[in-house]
Amino acid sequence: MNKKEILKKVDHTVLGQTTTWEQVKEICDDGIRYNVASICIPPSYVKSARNYVGDKLKICTVIGFPNGYSTTNVKVYETLSAIEEGADEIDMVINIGWLKDKKYKDIEKEIKAIKNVCGERILKIIIETCLLTDEEKAKMCKIVNSAGADYIKTSTGFSANGATFEDIQLFKRELEGSTVKIKAAGGIKSFEDAEKFIEYGADRLGTSRLVNLMK
Repeated sequence: MNKKEILKKVDHTVLGQTTTWEQVKEICDDGIRYNVASICIPPSYVKSARNYVGDKLKICTVIGFPNGYSTTNVKVYETLSAIEEGADEIDMVINIGWLKDKKYKDIEKEIKAIKNVCGERILKIIIETCLLTDEEKAKMCKIVNSAGADYIKTSTGFSANGATFEDIQLFKRELEGSTVKIKAAGGIKSFEDAEKFIEYGADRLGTSRLVNLMK
């Protein structure tokens, strides 16, 4: 797989706390130039980015980010607001405490509520794999599938670790026969890493480094 093909699977990302409009504008320009899948940006910049890029680029934003413990009503409102301002895709962080508490029905209900708001727009569910046991990761694969989300995503990039090859392999096994796709995010440092994640089953890659390497 060549670099251009890999970049078509990249959500080119800037989500730091100090993110400025100039940085967002730069990844908009880079996203168009390198034909990435989307740019993933803070919700507060979605409207400006949409006005800037028009229909030249998909815009993704984050909900309940990075800790995931906002109430469902708040997450639904965040999602509605993001869509109204021009977001094409939503990456939502689960309530990890609920997972530890085994409140599986509550997690599924929340995902369904947000997917209902998203409609045909892509919804990716961030489960923060570095904080979970393999059993919890497997359970989340089942919940995400049952709730009708489009992707399961490894990480926010704001916790202890990002994506691992082992997690992608686990997702792939647990999602056999499912339409749910896989996004690896956090710690993807090279095109070699990226290609390996794709080989193991990732359909999207959340990273800023690949485009920066091209530059």
